[in-house]
Amino acid sequence: MQLYKALSPIQVLSFDLDDTLYDNAPVLRAAEQAMLQSLQQQLKPELQRPLDYWSQLRWQLGQQQPDIRHDIGRWRLLGIEAGLIQLGLADCEAGEIADLAYHAFWQARSRIQIQPEVRQLLEQLAGRYQLIAITNGNACIQRMGLGDLFEFSLQAGPDGRMKPFPDLFLAAAKRLQLSPQRILHIGDSHRADVMGALNAGCQAAWLDHHQSCVSVLPHIRLTKLSQLASLQG
Repeated sequence: MQLYKALSPIQVLSFDLDDTLYDNAPVLRAAEQAMLQSLQQQLKPELQRPLDYWSQLRWQLGQQQPDIRHDIGRWRLLGIEAGLIQLGLADCEAGEIADLAYHAFWQARSRIQIQPEVRQLLEQLAGRYQLIAITNGNACIQRMGLGDLFEFSLQAGPDGRMKPFPDLFLAAAKRLQLSPQRILHIGDSHRADVMGALNAGCQAAWLDHHQSCVSVLPHIRLTKLSQLASLQG
């Protein structure tokens, strides 16, 4: 752990989820395969397309409607629907198939295994601080078995614009009825987590997986999540 800035008193630890508490890449791959399998089951063989097709349509939709990117669940759902309409399906049928495909995606996306040592660390920290989650994704703390340790979870889209916009951090501070400075946010993304926290007046701990060089420093740089066990603040 490297301390770059003096910490103010901390009451709340805010955690990013994806790639902070677990490796999200295999989770996302499994979810996309579940989505693709659902589409294959519902579409005629001549209408079936590889994963790249659906990804490209989603990104095109994001370019056409930039604000939709703040809600990645809705973005993915509408991207599937747009792809189906492009294949010639009627709007109603496309909507029904897209709903089923997205449900398959979300079900698989929600199957997240938290390592025992991470659970133990969070239990230890929950004895000293309030814990919350602030995520740009749509992972569910209840479904990953952490709902008993966290006060609440805020997600980009339903709860505000995605990090690094300050919306989610300010919403958390308002809900907790405390100053943003009392929140230490921990996350793996320098842009989203560090800059987002600092933009909102929170303190920031960066879980730097790649030992990157940056011009704007967090309060703390971590190389392992377990280093939080020695947190003083």
